[in-house]
Amino acid sequence: MTVLIPGPLRTYTGGASRVDARGRTLDEVLAALDASYPGFRFRIVDEQDRIREHIKIFVNTEQQAELGALVAPEDEIHIVCALSGGREPVSPISRARALGTLISSGGSESWKPG
Repeated sequence: MTVLIPGPLRTYTGGASRVDARGRTLDEVLAALDASYPGFRFRIVDEQDRIREHIKIFVNTEQQAELGALVAPEDEIHIVCALSGGREPVSPISRARALGTLISSGGSESWKPG
């Protein structure tokens, strides 16, 4: 079967976005992937043998939440990583307000670089 690998996990697959794997369950497929790409399974499965909260796995178009879910050789498995973190872009004016370097004069605002 084909497994589609999300960008953040491609460092494990040498940059490959699609890899082939075998197994009768998701757990077997992930074990096979881990044998070929050491460390891969740990990024998908936590210490309690559950799919990590920020990972979603789809077999064809159906989301699967259990590692025991059955798969077939003709299936396509999509692994999706949720993105988190980062922050909203900050304008120079907002940054100046936060740093206390905002200069107000005649109804307009500017900032002192620094």
